[in-house]
Amino acid sequence: MPDLSRIGDREKLKPKAGDEPHWHRLRQGVYLGYRPSKKTEGGTWFARFYDADTNRNKRKRLSDYGALTGHDVFKQAKTDAEAWAAIVESGGELARDMETVKDACLAYLEEKPNSIAEGVFRRHVYDDPIAKVKLDKLRRHHLRSWRKRLEKAPALLTRTRDGGKRWKERAKSTVNRDMVPLRAALGRVLTPGAPNTDAAWQEALKPFRGADKRRELYLDKDERKRLINVTCDEARPFLKALCLLPLRPGALASLTAEDFETRTRTLTIGKDKNDNPRQISLPKAIADFFAAQVEGKPPTAPIFARHSGDAWNKDSWKHPIKAGVREANLPYAASAYTLRHSVITDLIRVRLPILTVAQLSGTSVAMIEKHYGHLVRDDAEEALATLEI
Repeated sequence: MPDLSRIGDREKLKPKAGDEPHWHRLRQGVYLGYRPSKKTEGGTWFARFYDADTNRNKRKRLSDYGALTGHDVFKQAKTDAEAWAAIVESGGELARDMETVKDACLAYLEEKPNSIAEGVFRRHVYDDPIAKVKLDKLRRHHLRSWRKRLEKAPALLTRTRDGGKRWKERAKSTVNRDMVPLRAALGRVLTPGAPNTDAAWQEALKPFRGADKRRELYLDKDERKRLINVTCDEARPFLKALCLLPLRPGALASLTAEDFETRTRTLTIGKDKNDNPRQISLPKAIADFFAAQVEGKPPTAPIFARHSGDAWNKDSWKHPIKAGVREANLPYAASAYTLRHSVITDLIRVRLPILTVAQLSGTSVAMIEKHYGHLVRDDAEEALATLEI
């Protein structure tokens, strides 16, 4: 059995009958294969795994790794073979008709249903040339090209009542967010390629540094009250809830009547960005407001529903909020997330511990410190000023 890690030994190999690869044992049951080309230099690499349950060998064609040279070829082929064997061994075989980037995205959504990821795939992957690229052929240049197309794609700012759309240039922070689902989907089925080579597909999806700017637009309590008062009756309860709790609009919209326990004044937030359910205890005034919203509703009904009975979503809450912003003469850029930001800011300003704010809002302490740490520093300066002798 040849040692495929030795370049000289590999170059001396001749094609075998039936195009059978030359095999190199990596560990028990796992082999790396190499089939030299009959016409050109180099060859094609394969992986083989012995399945004891079926008493059969499974084989996968890897690549020719034409962009790599020297020892990097064997290193990358070995990494890919071991990764594939591990997937097969664990029962999550990649051979489940998962050949293309689109297949990887669909498989990701099966395991982790996510409306944000589904939207990104639908808008930027499925109809893009990247969707048809074979996973075993995927290279850094494929994803670099996809990223350029993503960066040039305009971002939807808002929809007008007459059906029109307003667009804006895609911000770097938006590009970063839109790359996350694809990076996650590919990361579940591919191992990172050798750094600084075209096999390093992951390098093309590195986020822009410093792109997530601190939210600056803030509405004080009087402005938020004014907005609530001028908003239409249908959206007013949902908007008021956004001003009472530091929740993401999507998490608030997904709440159902059974998520609120009237006797204990406990609210369970089950569907949120991190998918980790959490409970928060509400003060009496806010609990009374929630109790009024769930009164008479079946357990699975949305706490905050439209007149149709459907839950609110980002496409339905935009219009009444924008209309209210205009009516209340507030900054045009104010949105549902502006309310969340304003509530979090108020909690920080009353010196609620950052850990508690993070737990209430369903985010990490690091993110709170990143976006609101300047408020804590201001308070610290004021506190230190009181020590003057």
